[in-house]
Amino acid sequence: MFTKSWKILAVGLFIVMFIGATGILSEAVAKQKVKIGFIGPLTGGNASMGLGGRNSFRLAVMQYNRGEFGAKKYEYEAVVEDDNCVPATGVRVATKMASNPSIIAGASHYCSMVGIATKPVFTQFKYPSMIWGAVLPAITIPSPKFITRVNGTQREQNTYHAKWSRQTVNEVYKKAPKNFVVIHDITDYGRGHAEYFIAAVKKMGGKILAEMGITIGQKDFSAELTKAKALKPDVIFFGGLTPEGARLRIQMDKLGIKAGFEGTSGILNEDFIKTTGAKVAEGSMCFGEGAPFEKLPGGKEFLTGYQQEGFKDEPEFYGVFAYVAAQLIMDAIEEVGPDREKVADALARTDRASSVIGPIKFDKDGQNILPVVTAYVAQDGKWTVWEDSEYASGNRVLPTITYMND
Repeated sequence: MFTKSWKILAVGLFIVMFIGATGILSEAVAKQKVKIGFIGPLTGGNASMGLGGRNSFRLAVMQYNRGEFGAKKYEYEAVVEDDNCVPATGVRVATKMASNPSIIAGASHYCSMVGIATKPVFTQFKYPSMIWGAVLPAITIPSPKFITRVNGTQREQNTYHAKWSRQTVNEVYKKAPKNFVVIHDITDYGRGHAEYFIAAVKKMGGKILAEMGITIGQKDFSAELTKAKALKPDVIFFGGLTPEGARLRIQMDKLGIKAGFEGTSGILNEDFIKTTGAKVAEGSMCFGEGAPFEKLPGGKEFLTGYQQEGFKDEPEFYGVFAYVAAQLIMDAIEEVGPDREKVADALARTDRASSVIGPIKFDKDGQNILPVVTAYVAQDGKWTVWEDSEYASGNRVLPTITYMND
């Protein structure tokens, strides 16, 4: 009887182990690992934006793998590359990623000059790449099948900027800047911002006194700023990124230029104010896609999840776009499987009534046509949403208005 009992027990254990093993095997088959890529500037002058984007992308992957968005067919692995915000480096790492067939799709680029340089690479290798920060319109307009963009472009940003500068300021102070000097870097990114801003300002009745180009890495702006000072503009507009923008603002102060300073999304990060110092940055303006996390539909939840992971870098203003890009990419893979061609088709059809950043709808060029644009002012050492600032209430006066009143 004792022997018989052991036989029964052994058979029972075998059945349990078999069922368990079968379950494990089934789960292993169901959870095929799929690689998705992230490319951004992880080193150099724009590293804060790239690191925030990388962490946000990884956050979405971790949340999917933990089942926080429901049961998923696949397990995801993030593959990360640093483009250093340098076109040649971007092309090299984009080629490395896109030529690897095990990486199905990815979120790519904060810097527009890199995004436009890698466009042919992703097209050649039929690699679905979703832009998460670069704003140059030509990256997606017109766009080949394999490139989409979740954030807005320079068109929307500068149209909003010009309207704010000519109308919103007038509503607060009963006076608005009319005369502008435009300084921009000579990359496609800088020229693009200048082109759209100039067109928008002229349409709003403003006047462009001069347009000047600078080079990436340029340290001395005395020639450009001396000329600008002589023209007595109400505002100096800067189209470019943080390293040059911060130096330009510091040198404006040293030369005693009291005109207002208005920049693009390229300076919308903590490094700009850290570099210039709070006193010099005070009253500077910039404009960017999206909005602060607390003003986005799912921004608070995103930020809470980000902080809980213990990332040492701030997500910055564009991190949430990398986060959403990862979600859209993984959702597409869940829908059609790890097939680049099918994933590209699925991403091109993106049309969502709601998301962390609000509604998302891609047009025929794969461009999100529902982006939010927000105005920011440097106040007390941080970028503050214009509507929430003491400047918008009239309790503080913008430098450009003070200058115009002198």
